Amino acid sequence: MTHTGTVLRVPPISPQLHDAVGERYAALDLPAAPAARAAFLAEHGADIVGIVCSNVSPVDADLIAALPRLGVIANHGVGYDNIDIPAALDRGIAVSNTPDVLDDAVAETALALLLAVRRQVVAADRFVRDGRWLDGSFPLTDQVAGSRVGILGLGRIGQAVATRLEAFGCTVSYHNRHRLADVPYDYAASPVELAAGVDSLVAVVPGGAGTAALIDGEVLDALGPTGVLINIARGSVVDEPALVAALRDGRLGGAGLDVYADEPRVPAELTTMDNVVLLPHLASGTHPTRAAMRALTLDNLASWLADGTLRTPIPELAQ
Repeated sequence: MTHTGTVLRVPPISPQLHDAVGERYAALDLPAAPAARAAFLAEHGADIVGIVCSNVSPVDADLIAALPRLGVIANHGVGYDNIDIPAALDRGIAVSNTPDVLDDAVAETALALLLAVRRQVVAADRFVRDGRWLDGSFPLTDQVAGSRVGILGLGRIGQAVATRLEAFGCTVSYHNRHRLADVPYDYAASPVELAAGVDSLVAVVPGGAGTAALIDGEVLDALGPTGVLINIARGSVVDEPALVAALRDGRLGGAGLDVYADEPRVPAELTTMDNVVLLPHLASGTHPTRAAMRALTLDNLASWLADGTLRTPIPELAQ
């Protein structure tokens, strides 16, 4: 069955995806201002059959309710906690994401952050630029090779991180909600147990209510004053005030962060710390990865409009 109607673009999305949707379909942009949005939905809501959004575009229950013909939400990103999934599933709305195509880029970012924090790459760069090398050598650093690294969330991306860590001779362990039968890594029964047994902890779990503040003060204290936290998951996964306090008080050795609780706002105290490396949520931000994500988003939308199927439905649709 072919579906016809208007596709709604929910900002923010990349200019390339925005333009590609407009080239293929009758498309409209959701206004940002509440008053303008209400008038827009009153005029156009009944025409909209699909949404294209990024994994930071808010698609809440109110928006879903305002679109009586909505049948598909094509999400540009592997994470989809930006979407009210229960509201979508209650309506029988199909939801897709973009798994697999960004695993390598995100895993690279995790390793880049871990190396940058452990080897103090950013602080050493400033040391040279500021002319301080003339006054003496840079202090010795830690190393990643041969260290123990815990992965919180051993899904596709987590396993891509683990494979790369093995090449460094690291001992890898993990925690998931359930033990995996087909991996060679030691399993920890809780995030606290995982943190207590490693030198560095990499967060790769999805966002959402089920993982909110999963890395709390107890986990950070278990990681300890020489431990390093790497977060390439979602800012909500970490209790951010507890993280700032642990770094400030010396109860945590360092952190490498690509995501934050209130992006693009970053706690000011973190920006003053030499043992913290901060990235602007760019883990999947390579040219080939974003092109592949864009193509998969468009393929999902085209497939649903053509015959009601998706190439990569979110896991909840398979349950």
